[in-house]
Amino acid sequence: MSVSFNTPTMRRISEDSIVRRLAAAAVVLGLVLIGLTAMQQRAQAATGTPVATGADGLTATQTLSRSFYPNGGVETTLENKVTVNLDKHSNVQANERIHITWSGAHPTGARAVNPFGYAGMQQEYPVLIMECRGTPSQVTPQTCWTDNWQERTQSASSDPSGDSAVWLDDAKNVAGSDDKRISGLTDAQASALPSSECSYGDDTAAHITPFATASKVYYNCSNQDMAPEETTGTSSTSSTPPQEISAFTNARGNGSADFEVRTDTQNASLGCSQSVACSVVVIPIEGLSCTAATQANCNSTGNYNAGQYYDGSTSGAAAVSSQLWWSPSNWDQRFTFPITIAPPPSVCSLNSASGAPVAFYGSELLSQAALQWTPAYCLNKKRFNWQDNVMSDDGAFALMRSGTGAAAEVSGRRDQDSGIAYAPTAVTGWGVAFDIDTPTGSQQLSLKLNARLLAKLLTESYSGGSVGRQRPGLDKNPYSLNLDPEFQELNPGLDVRHWSEAASTLLAVSTGSDVMQQVTSYIAEDKDAMAFIDGKADPWGMTVNPAYKGLSLPVSTWPLQDTWIPTTTDSCLSANKTPYMPLIDSPLSTMRLVSQAMLYNWPNVNTVCTVDNSTNPATNVIGRVGPQGIGSRFMLGLVDLGDAARYGLTLASLETAPGTYVAPSNTSMSAAVKLAEPGKKYKPFSLDEKTLRKSGTAYPGTMVVYTAAKTRGLSKSIAKKVAQFLQVSSTEGQVAGRGNGQLPNGYLPITKTGVTKELYAAEQAARAAIRAQKEPRTDGSATPSTTATASIAPPVGSKPGAAASVDAPPAQSTPSAAPSATPSTPSTSDVQLAKTAAVSSGLGGGMLPGLFLLALAAIIATLATRVILLMRGIR
Repeated sequence: MSVSFNTPTMRRISEDSIVRRLAAAAVVLGLVLIGLTAMQQRAQAATGTPVATGADGLTATQTLSRSFYPNGGVETTLENKVTVNLDKHSNVQANERIHITWSGAHPTGARAVNPFGYAGMQQEYPVLIMECRGTPSQVTPQTCWTDNWQERTQSASSDPSGDSAVWLDDAKNVAGSDDKRISGLTDAQASALPSSECSYGDDTAAHITPFATASKVYYNCSNQDMAPEETTGTSSTSSTPPQEISAFTNARGNGSADFEVRTDTQNASLGCSQSVACSVVVIPIEGLSCTAATQANCNSTGNYNAGQYYDGSTSGAAAVSSQLWWSPSNWDQRFTFPITIAPPPSVCSLNSASGAPVAFYGSELLSQAALQWTPAYCLNKKRFNWQDNVMSDDGAFALMRSGTGAAAEVSGRRDQDSGIAYAPTAVTGWGVAFDIDTPTGSQQLSLKLNARLLAKLLTESYSGGSVGRQRPGLDKNPYSLNLDPEFQELNPGLDVRHWSEAASTLLAVSTGSDVMQQVTSYIAEDKDAMAFIDGKADPWGMTVNPAYKGLSLPVSTWPLQDTWIPTTTDSCLSANKTPYMPLIDSPLSTMRLVSQAMLYNWPNVNTVCTVDNSTNPATNVIGRVGPQGIGSRFMLGLVDLGDAARYGLTLASLETAPGTYVAPSNTSMSAAVKLAEPGKKYKPFSLDEKTLRKSGTAYPGTMVVYTAAKTRGLSKSIAKKVAQFLQVSSTEGQVAGRGNGQLPNGYLPITKTGVTKELYAAEQAARAAIRAQKEPRTDGSATPSTTATASIAPPVGSKPGAAASVDAPPAQSTPSAAPSATPSTPSTSDVQLAKTAAVSSGLGGGMLPGLFLLALAAIIATLATRVILLMRGIR
């Protein structure tokens, strides 16, 4: 029997088979293209080209090499495959720290206690990290910042037999340029070299690396020709320590460093800003490649063993140190990562598109969010110029009540708050930051503290040293926290031999705040801590400073109650008769300053005596101690979680339930919010320490920041602006990310679902009441809103001008309860985002091209299908 294969049924089967095969081929083609793109991306990373990773990170890998003649023997080439990672690179704020890690680098020897600036350049095989002006393709040694001229200029005998000018032996020198007796300069710079500062004899070789600003060249031949922000000595004594760091690599080839980015606000000569591109340059020092076996200094492999500290017995070998970072063998093997700078705090006063500022006052807890939120208001013509001003919670509430401030940002309910609505705006909190080094010189990364230890620190119950021990009542107490057996029991393995005044105190704030109210509430809810304050010795015999015995807690302002003045032969203390313990326990005015002190490892202990020779006769002056060196740090500070996240500070775990210690995180803050009890209508939630202390998972430093505003008596214009602020901050302002208008790290997003849903609902209700301005008075009559414009006075110095009308904000999507590590970008039609340098992205640069081609292949398959169907129709 014959069978025809030309029937309509069989023809359809054949056509369907073709469609399926085309579709399958399209999928395979797309996957192959994705794979090829991923391979290309890995190839880029392997050549040192930065590739995006994670939410905002960058990574790069390249093989570093050194060709030289060890011990004058045969030529040898050593290679290390090094990978460098940055945890962030876009919208970086001033003083923000980027966490940098690396693997595969040469282990470091001649380790320095202080690796910053010139002090770190004697190390052998460090990883040098600098900030440089320009994109990766634009940076040169002359646009990279160093703190001191001696990091830029080297000179030595030019006699080749002495091999002193080791940079001249670099095998990667460009002939006729790098190998000149006086090198490092362009022809134009060489002809303009100032002879008074840069004069060298014929028997001297010098390499000069000028620092070039956008408009001026500083030759840096001596301390007479430096940029204004540079320091004159070999170790910085200024309030701002050196920025560049020669970081340590361990025996396994791994290392990490927190690198502080500085903008034109801190360093005008470098000039990094939103409009001036800059980069982070990372140079793993592998050593100079050399041209001959006879060059002993060039071929050196170092004078110290890996991990060994610099002891001064001999200097670090220049050929393997960061002293010659500019030499081609080092510079050519750099990693260069682009960074973008966030809008400065002044962006609204300089470029506001939305009229005169409307002042809100209050909690410092909102400061980091405000840095990202503010530009999203003032640069958008459809919004008003929101101005955040930090002050005490009580003072802010008073300004709002009086009509001077449009709203107050507070974290607790106030007296006389009839006609006030509290709209939940942010979930964040406070923490205890610590800079502590282990006996081996590494940084301690975890710490446990309980309420009694905090009470000991705040009540000045550690003597701080031999002078403080003379104070009656402190003679049997430990000098400092690290010598306290209670602390040692919780944190074994730390230094128990040394002490310091900085280790005897908690650097806190002098101004009143809801933060201090909650810190002391945390202490007040602990029976052991309160028993200590009331005079009961701890199990090891330590007792409270008599000046604080019986202190009633909580308080919103911590009192400095010790008035004891020592009797001493010390001429400085004798000449400055002042209470001694407050010189050690010396608070700062804001948590921002505390965070910066922690950033620079600089205690606010004021016990150093200096002689002021400007007076006649000379006088003794008591001043602040210097910054602590790496390897000998021990200080603690009270900070807010937003600052801690921005500056990369390490935070202690606090005791909740007995024996349970909880660190701040989105998870532990969520557990705390879950315990919050709603207040009365439009009033704050109850998040008391007594409830938090019963939990084994809730972080006790969690706090809610509310925007408090009147529900009657505001003008329509101001009520509309406050309501708009709440509407925007509760939508795009709760989307985690680093862009303008987004929520930075250190905050838990308030979302429509999940544990924060009741806060979200409370914000909506409060916002509606503030916008309507119709809440009845206590006598039952309603208060209609007035059409007159209320006088909302911004701080002195704000740009004057009439309040601009505010259009209704565009509709916003409600954020869902998503992990805060996953950023989402708000509509660019509604928010003016900061410019970001173009970099390859793990998704945008790798997956999307492949997905596009996959979609293209699918479209081709679809078109083929339609053609076949059309042919069927024709038949």
